[in-house]
Amino acid sequence: MPQSTLALLGGKPVNDRPIPRYTTIGAEEKSAVLAVLESGELSGFIAYHGPEFWGGKEVQALEAAFKRHFGVKHAVSVNSATSALHCATSAMGIGPGDEVICTPYTMSASATAILMTGAVPVFADIEERTFGLDPRSVEANITPHTRGIMAVNIFGHGARLDELRAIANKHKLFLIEDNAQAPDALYRGRKTGTIGDAGVFSLNRHKTMQSGEGGILITNDDTVAMKAALLRNHGEVCVDGLGVTDIVNTVGLNYRMTEMEAAVARVQFSKLAPLNAHRQRLAKRLSEGLSKLAGFVPPIVEPDCNHVYYLYSLRYDSRATGIPRELFAQAMTAEGFFLRGGYVKPLYLEPLYQQKICFGKGGFPFSANPRNSNLSYAKGICPTVERMHEKEIMQTNLVYPPLDEAFIDRFLEAFDKILANRDALIAHRRNR
Repeated sequence: MPQSTLALLGGKPVNDRPIPRYTTIGAEEKSAVLAVLESGELSGFIAYHGPEFWGGKEVQALEAAFKRHFGVKHAVSVNSATSALHCATSAMGIGPGDEVICTPYTMSASATAILMTGAVPVFADIEERTFGLDPRSVEANITPHTRGIMAVNIFGHGARLDELRAIANKHKLFLIEDNAQAPDALYRGRKTGTIGDAGVFSLNRHKTMQSGEGGILITNDDTVAMKAALLRNHGEVCVDGLGVTDIVNTVGLNYRMTEMEAAVARVQFSKLAPLNAHRQRLAKRLSEGLSKLAGFVPPIVEPDCNHVYYLYSLRYDSRATGIPRELFAQAMTAEGFFLRGGYVKPLYLEPLYQQKICFGKGGFPFSANPRNSNLSYAKGICPTVERMHEKEIMQTNLVYPPLDEAFIDRFLEAFDKILANRDALIAHRRNR
């Protein structure tokens, strides 16, 4: 059947209706917030060593729910996943002169949490199947100053956690999992976030489960849990009463979660399984459709793993489609669908790392020792991530509820339409 004129060239778009925004807030969340308001207790925290050091009823109930679900000893709630990452890195006892190996393909907080301790991130390359840290690159970047690894379970699939855990054990390094995008994903039968020394979850407004803002750190390490709790609640005035003798990195901030946030988060957490299942169902339909088209590699799910599709990230081959990636994304946008090329710019290309300016004008913490100041953040240090970002990765978030299979079918129809009009699209670009 002949395909109609592309919307980019003046035709009618496949989708001409506004796409519903992602919202999962319902009557249960409203009731939970109302109960908190009626209680009059909007926060249960006080910065002293008594019972209120640990927060209010809703905060502690949320933490208990995470401990049960993930089978861990400790859960520490905070006001954002960024705060949780800072708590996690600080709890590992690192400081000026230390290095932590990190992926460059992640939201900026994964690396800035390291800088906040006075240590510096060393960026290792990613591998092209899960888009997580490449264990070979991690091993190659270990130095006498390396203290840990920050792995990110990006887009909804676990990184190569067994191999990263083995490297950490071999070199006596800590392993932190930034699990903000992969809540309840499975990696070889285990839940992501439980394989590292600490795992971090996000409750940000656009995450699968959300309370506006919020984060959770989980761990089986008593010391890590205590350090994290101290950092969230002005730990410098609480250490005496709690019997803490190691006060490294216990200068606290106010990272406390409110009772209303915790109440919403607890309801959202109870919905996580069906929310993930919805994304998985729509992603499966999209992958089945794309697998029939040359030039598109759907997200790979490794054996004994699952994917929870915070973002649907595919690989694009412009040689096979005959259409430059950015032009294809532009055409999809005109057809009424969100599809973009790349994710975030590799972090080491940002001005902070290019200029090595963080705290003050003297370059701290990069100036803490000669090794740190000589670290290279030059373009080309991670060739795989640069190639993926600049040429191959394409992403959409359009697998969330209330979108359905019929919407995915229209999404795939737009792919077919663009490919069928390849020549007209290329001619349009050439004549501009």
